[in-house]
Amino acid sequence: MADAPLQERYTASVMNTFGPPRLALARGEGVYVWDTDGRRYLDLLAGIAVNVLGHAHPALVGAVTDQLRTLGHVSNFFTTEPQVRLAERLLALLGVEGRVFLANSGTEANEAALKLTRRTGRTHLVAMQGSFHGRTMGALALTSKAAYREPFEPLPGDVTFVPYGDGDALAAAVTDRTAAVVLEPVQGEAGVVVPPEGFLTRARDVADEHGALLWLDEVQSGMGRTGAWTAFAASGVVPDVVTLAKGLAGGIPIGAVVAVGDRGSLLGPGDHGSTFGGNPVAAAAALAVIDTIEREGLLENATKVGERLRDGLAHPHVAEVRGRGLFIGLDLDADVAAAVVASGLRHGVILNATGPRTVRLVPPLVLGTDQAEEFLATWPTLLDDAYGAAR
Repeated sequence: MADAPLQERYTASVMNTFGPPRLALARGEGVYVWDTDGRRYLDLLAGIAVNVLGHAHPALVGAVTDQLRTLGHVSNFFTTEPQVRLAERLLALLGVEGRVFLANSGTEANEAALKLTRRTGRTHLVAMQGSFHGRTMGALALTSKAAYREPFEPLPGDVTFVPYGDGDALAAAVTDRTAAVVLEPVQGEAGVVVPPEGFLTRARDVADEHGALLWLDEVQSGMGRTGAWTAFAASGVVPDVVTLAKGLAGGIPIGAVVAVGDRGSLLGPGDHGSTFGGNPVAAAAALAVIDTIEREGLLENATKVGERLRDGLAHPHVAEVRGRGLFIGLDLDADVAAAVVASGLRHGVILNATGPRTVRLVPPLVLGTDQAEEFLATWPTLLDDAYGAAR
């Protein structure tokens, strides 16, 4: 069996929760990956917005290697300098005082945040249509997509979903029994949907009016993805809870809950835990990612290159291009997004479809102008192939 193609071995041994893999990848460097046949691809998915430094970045490799030589795991009976320093750094990046809980993924961060909201003594939550917060039972309860939710109902909690960006609908749904309003400052799995100007401010006001928490899920939009450390930063809003993951450690599993002010004391000893959460290797990786983003000017790069990509994606078959920084979604005028992704693989480009007409680009933040132009030169061909196959 070991001599069979890797994808056949995958099918025979790995649970079929993701469907058959499109490629068997062997290595990566910068913004490129190579499959097991040696073919190179421009990676505009970055592990679903995870590999912000691209692949095999020396700073990340060095940080993880050095930390493993010292301490790899100690459990949370003890602490390490990387764990504490990362918590301090996250509070400083968000410009808040509070406390941080470190987990291993975005869904785990959202599970912890959900438990934190229960400590307010309330159970009702208001979430958004089009939302995605994870696939564990609590996070799934806040995720609106019926295909994800319905096979596993009943789900925990009392959740009301309102149209994303509709301040009036939000105000009508929140009551004095609402524990929290939870939303993504830019929706990722919905296709990089940016809310109307002032929506986050309205959400803050509505939450305050009823004594509810404002919980912002920055799992996908945070850590420089939008050209800023967080997508909510430009709004001037101060949330009560922020969840982070994906790009935080550049590919090493991690998640974080930042609870602002006295909200950081809502969870106490015994209320929550994680064997691996805050381990020194993941914390060292996250610190290296933050340092590298700052040192290499990657927030500015995401803004510049993202603007060039959004401008260059215009095409007669493209109905809308939206996003911020290197967080980009576009809608086509026909249900051919999957065909565009397949065409991309044939032409050495990795893209992502989040709906029948929607394509998402979340490349590494190290993507340069030259590589963006390389993709844009191929983009019309990908569309021609996809639409030609649909005829």
